[in-house]
Amino acid sequence: MQNNSPHQQEISDEVLIRRYLNGEVEVFDLLYYRHLPKVHKRVRYVIPPNDVEDVTQEVFIAAVKALPSFRGDAKFSTWLRTLTNHKVAEYYRKRSRKQEPQIAALTETLAHPDNLSFHSVEERIYLQRALMSLPENYREILLLRFAEGLQFNEIAEAGNRNLEATKSLFRRAVTALRHCLEE
Repeated sequence: MQNNSPHQQEISDEVLIRRYLNGEVEVFDLLYYRHLPKVHKRVRYVIPPNDVEDVTQEVFIAAVKALPSFRGDAKFSTWLRTLTNHKVAEYYRKRSRKQEPQIAALTETLAHPDNLSFHSVEERIYLQRALMSLPENYREILLLRFAEGLQFNEIAEAGNRNLEATKSLFRRAVTALRHCLEE
């Protein structure tokens, strides 16, 4: 595969997908490294630390398998976000079938080599629990803003909403999250 030159960075996801589907399987690496940080960060917000890497990899394995069905009706990043949400939901379905707690136990989280302090680990557990207790639309807008770092206009576009409706939904989501954390 060629080096990751500035020219390679300018190639759109859609062009890379077309090239991949035409047999240039090595171009998937460009898609992977381009989208890995956002997928990993989104997964990290909602999955216990010990399972973040596994779920992140499952997202990209599923992406490779499903890429031939990508029609381009939405941006690749939107399609990948949907796939990530499905893998997160699948993770929790599997865990609930095993009757395990949905959020990592404190001892499990402390065993993760993240060099997190006890206080930050505890805060992370509370945040995960609060996020998971929110309605899907609230959780989604918070993840788009904080995990993926999208601006409000990008969130509005992704959700097919106007900018003011997006900001209003975000304010309600933050209020709901704050309420959950205070309890």
